[in-house]
Amino acid sequence: MPGNSQRRNAGSRGPSKAAGSGGRVRRALKGKGPTPKAEDRPYHKAYKAKQAASRRQGGTGSRPAPSKTGRPGAGPEWVAGRNPVLEALQAEIPVRTAYVAEGAERDDRLRDILRITAERSTPMLQVTRGELDRLTGGAVHQGVALQLPEYTYAHPDDLLALAVEAGPSSLVVALDHVTDPRNLGAVVRSAAAFGAVGVLIPERRAAGMTAAAWKTSAGAAARLPIARATNLNRSLRAFADAGFTLAGLAGEGTTDVAALPAASEPLVLVVGSEGEGLSRLVREACDVLVSIPIANEVESLNAGVAAGIALYEISRQRS
Repeated sequence: MPGNSQRRNAGSRGPSKAAGSGGRVRRALKGKGPTPKAEDRPYHKAYKAKQAASRRQGGTGSRPAPSKTGRPGAGPEWVAGRNPVLEALQAEIPVRTAYVAEGAERDDRLRDILRITAERSTPMLQVTRGELDRLTGGAVHQGVALQLPEYTYAHPDDLLALAVEAGPSSLVVALDHVTDPRNLGAVVRSAAAFGAVGVLIPERRAAGMTAAAWKTSAGAAARLPIARATNLNRSLRAFADAGFTLAGLAGEGTTDVAALPAASEPLVLVVGSEGEGLSRLVREACDVLVSIPIANEVESLNAGVAAGIALYEISRQRS
């Protein structure tokens, strides 16, 4: 310790002159949360050994390469940059580990980030700027990034069991290849607001629960199960076999959603993608196609808005 050393002039340099990882930034991070385990630090040899063992056992663990896109199956997602990181923390998006680069310039945003992570005991690691470049895949991180945990999806069979248990007024929302994560988040939020049991999405060619989806859901994703189906058509058939009416939301639907005859029965509302709408097989599987009347000047509504309107109408009819 400076001041206790027997060396001449020990401790003569003031704290402000300390450099590197033992300097100002290191001290500011003291007490900012528990240090992650070695096997959870992407640059640690224990992490690499864990990933290698996982691959030898069949690849059940997360992939070592981080994903900036949050595509389903691409491993943990990263949020990089001071504004995105601060917004993610303010939206209470789940965080696995926070990272800050050595020597990162302080501003109000970084101070708020450090304060929030400290208050929530979020694990924080200080790394070199080069290491942060590598971890985030070259994203513009501005010296700070968040690693999000992989989202744990429900199994379609478990969602079906919950829906059956909910009784005759059970409601599930299924999305047919909706690719915009913000639309997914908006649907999850509306589904929770209007009493749906859960949301069903396809595993491929569809948005997953990325940071953008989490933020748009306004926390609803933490309360509502989201199941991911390998084969959406097969999962929909399972709901139909269990007595659920499949109502597809489509612009060409001949039934006004406000007059849906099966609104008071166990129901799966199926919402199509932003550009293509319902795929052919999903459309054919639906018992009824419903639409939302709109002005002729407007071609269509996006998936998030359309789902919210339809869910409101179904809730209104049931009440």
